[in-house]
Amino acid sequence: MRHHLPQHVARHLNRNLRFFKGLVSQPKTVGAIVPTSIYMARRMASVANPASNLPILELGPGTGVVTKALLRRGFEPKNIVAVEYSPEFCKHLAYELPDIQLIEGDAFQLNETLGALKSQHFDCVISGIPLLNFPLEKRIALLEDVLNRIPRGRPMLQFSYGLASPVPAGLGHYSVTRFGWEIRNIPPAQMWMYRRT
Repeated sequence: MRHHLPQHVARHLNRNLRFFKGLVSQPKTVGAIVPTSIYMARRMASVANPASNLPILELGPGTGVVTKALLRRGFEPKNIVAVEYSPEFCKHLAYELPDIQLIEGDAFQLNETLGALKSQHFDCVISGIPLLNFPLEKRIALLEDVLNRIPRGRPMLQFSYGLASPVPAGLGHYSVTRFGWEIRNIPPAQMWMYRRT
């Protein structure tokens, strides 16, 4: 155990360094001051169903903490489609997780970004995009778009540091449910679940 500690610390520092480089290069696309905690990553991954035989769509994977939780949950790397806007994070993800389907692009333009996968249906959507950094109209349009790409009743899960849902209820054909707080995240974050009504 003692021999593995320096490697663990080095990996942790490297992940944080890449996160801060991404934060400095594109601050609007990074919504936190530190990477997502493994505790929140596990909770977010818990909504995904590997037995559905559908791939999962992850928006804004950042340093890949939630992506790794999805792998531990049982998803094959080829069944994880991760859309990341930051070139810095994409380089890191391509090195750390070379077998996932990583796409560098804009989640707000999914048809264009997904390309050949634009007609693909997904089990669910897990999003780490800092939605509160974007206008409300863009948030609603993104939600409506992704809900059309998953089976009715399956969720889009979004985390946020705000007190209220980043996409309010009553503005479209979707329901909003609070999935819970994760106080072990820094800062503590709420998770919100959206489904097609």
